[in-house]
Amino acid sequence: MAAKTIKAPVGNRLATYFSKPANIITIAFLFILIMTVVLPLSTLLIGSLKVNGNQEAKYIGGGIKSGAFTFHHWVELLTSKEYFYAATKFWIPLGQSTIMALIACVVAVLFGGVVAWFITRSNLPCKKFISTVFVFPYIMPSWSMAMFWENFFKNTQINAGKGMLQALTGICVPESMVYGLFPCAMALGLHYAPFAYILIGGILRNMDANLEEAATVLKASRFKILRRVTLPIVMPALVSTVLLVFSSSISSYTVPFFLNRSSISSGNNFIAVSVQMRNLISSGQTKGQGYVLAIILMLFSIAILTVNNYITGSRKSFTTVTGKSGQVSLVKLGKAKIPVMVVMLILVGFFAIVPMLSFAAESLLEVPGDYSTLTLRYWFSSEPFEGSNKGDTIGILRSLFMWKALGRSLLLSLIVSAIAGTFGILIGYAVARKRGSRAATLVSNLAFLPYLIPSMSFGAVYLALSYTKGFTWLDGSFVLLIMVGSIKFMPFASRTGTSAMLQLSGEIEEAAIVIGVPWIKRMTKILFPIQKSSFISGYLLPFISCMRELSLFVLLVPSFTTLATSMLQEYSRTGLSQSSNAVNLLIIIVVLIIQFVVNKLTGASIDKGVGGN
Repeated sequence: MAAKTIKAPVGNRLATYFSKPANIITIAFLFILIMTVVLPLSTLLIGSLKVNGNQEAKYIGGGIKSGAFTFHHWVELLTSKEYFYAATKFWIPLGQSTIMALIACVVAVLFGGVVAWFITRSNLPCKKFISTVFVFPYIMPSWSMAMFWENFFKNTQINAGKGMLQALTGICVPESMVYGLFPCAMALGLHYAPFAYILIGGILRNMDANLEEAATVLKASRFKILRRVTLPIVMPALVSTVLLVFSSSISSYTVPFFLNRSSISSGNNFIAVSVQMRNLISSGQTKGQGYVLAIILMLFSIAILTVNNYITGSRKSFTTVTGKSGQVSLVKLGKAKIPVMVVMLILVGFFAIVPMLSFAAESLLEVPGDYSTLTLRYWFSSEPFEGSNKGDTIGILRSLFMWKALGRSLLLSLIVSAIAGTFGILIGYAVARKRGSRAATLVSNLAFLPYLIPSMSFGAVYLALSYTKGFTWLDGSFVLLIMVGSIKFMPFASRTGTSAMLQLSGEIEEAAIVIGVPWIKRMTKILFPIQKSSFISGYLLPFISCMRELSLFVLLVPSFTTLATSMLQEYSRTGLSQSSNAVNLLIIIVVLIIQFVVNKLTGASIDKGVGGN
């Protein structure tokens, strides 16, 4: 007779399972993410399958009542041929947004990846300056790049006023270069290029130089080393970058909304799916169709996430940091060193420094575009501006409302970054140590899921939650903003933490376990110092994102004076472009100061992690 397998008692097996920190973290975050992501998001699915209010019931007709179950939203939005409804409301915007997101991905990955390679793998001069300045476009709100794009390329031939290019050279570009799909894609790609630079550059800097040295000894060409060694190593960061940029771009609201105004009147119309979704949700008659669009955007990004999991699957190894290291052998650019440096400085300066100079200049002009009307009153005036009866429309540095809003934004961003960054490191540790397990894969996917949802929809989900019985105490509270921001920006930290942990060989921690080092000490004294630059990025990215966020919080703040970005929106809406530019510049300066302080206290910063030294 075959010997029977004797199983250990359930209690012993559970004790053994929970004796490993990675298992505890996995189970804990599985519960947290189900409660904070899955359950709130179920309201989107429910909303797409029911009648949302009396106005929607009247629009559908047929005697249907509010709250009733229906497939009408799905059927009409996806298949209705009446007046080309499905084509104009869904298929055309989706196709245009997909093309926009793909172009943005190409621009971000190529621009950010090329800069990262030159910074980490070549003897390019001025590395520190280029690395520091290159992150500025990501610090700026995405609509800032759109604003700069319009200010630079607009011209009188398309009835948009005189821009910088026309004023300096007399050149008038066609409208398709100023408004529509292409400028939206370029603005988003340039905005997210520093993000690609941070992720890809961090991996390139921390990878074991012995891998490339071994290929060099075997007489492999530089191109072959890049194709067969470097690219496979950076593949996790590269795929994560494409995923994040695509998801962000296809669901971007502010850039398509801002760069679409003139094209509507000329017939060269570009309607992004996110703009269409907001229009549908804002209408009392088609709110359910807006929920359908939000779900479809999620499904799009989940499909890309599946590809990401396949490429970085459990059978592939991307360990690049072990107990051994080597000095990186830099590529000598030779005679091309100076020309490459000049081209890099021009590109980086134009897209990183010139926009901020333009914001500063516009905040000092009494008449926008007229540089002979310089004034400081939009910064320092203690009197309300002409035509205004509100005391909060004085100079922003004299406005108590502005300082309170900026203080709330700063406090919110610091709390959100602390929570999201810590959660990201823990999730990265659990996913790396439990790699291939269903629980770890589920936690990784759930942690990324909030990023796949358009910011405005995610805010609406939690707004609806605050109206639910038992959660009304959240309505308009600062706690609600912290919850939404922490969950929404956690994907930044979780992807950064996962990429960093996947680089660390298990041998490093196993050696510490053998000599009895506790888990907390292993994390703080061994693992964190090794990948400090990547982990610090996991804290700074949520901070920067939260400081410049508008769409996520616009439905949740009780008034326009709650956050600095909401005041910026209000100034733009009331025609005070000078104050709007001033607030935009002030937000950027605050973020730069925080980054400088972090650099001095910890020796790390966003750019330092990719070799800006």
